[in-house]
Amino acid sequence: MRSSPPRERADAARNRAAVLDAAAVLFRERGVAAVSMDAVAAAAGVGKGTLFRRFGDKAGLAVALLDQQERALQEAILFGPPPLGPGPAGAPPPARDRLRAFVAAYLDYLLAHLDLVRISETAAPGARYRIGAYRFWHRHVTLLLAGRADPGADAHTLLAPLAAEHVCGVREELGDERLRAAVLALADALAG
Repeated sequence: MRSSPPRERADAARNRAAVLDAAAVLFRERGVAAVSMDAVAAAAGVGKGTLFRRFGDKAGLAVALLDQQERALQEAILFGPPPLGPGPAGAPPPARDRLRAFVAAYLDYLLAHLDLVRISETAAPGARYRIGAYRFWHRHVTLLLAGRADPGADAHTLLAPLAAEHVCGVREELGDERLRAAVLALADALAG
């Protein structure tokens, strides 16, 4: 999971909330690519320096905006009802069912936030694999594939077609339903 934001002064917390609210509105209205950091600062009523010190760049802002959605999905995986979550102690659903539920839930999250996930994953070479959320997804899939010869490598294989850059590249050609069916078929093949 991503780490919680550090404790902050009340004015810094207000500024952070104002920036995230303004960015969410601007990104939704104009698209991520069309919004500058200057526009976010102006809409939030903060100085550019405040924005850059807090978030670094647009990718850092995207990561902050995604944090709440990722935490909700992680909580559902860890504590939610089956098949996505483990359910009550003693009777977890089969790993195959949990894997399919994860792929479906992750695709729902990804398609709803595709531009933000894409910028967070492509900010620098290898950025996707350094994000704490990716490490969480990878660990979860690795545990679900524990019976395979190399579950860690297989987890990367399943997560690869869920990369935002890949989904952006093939979504128009395949459409959401074919994309979903293909990744679920891969999950089924890996789950055995």
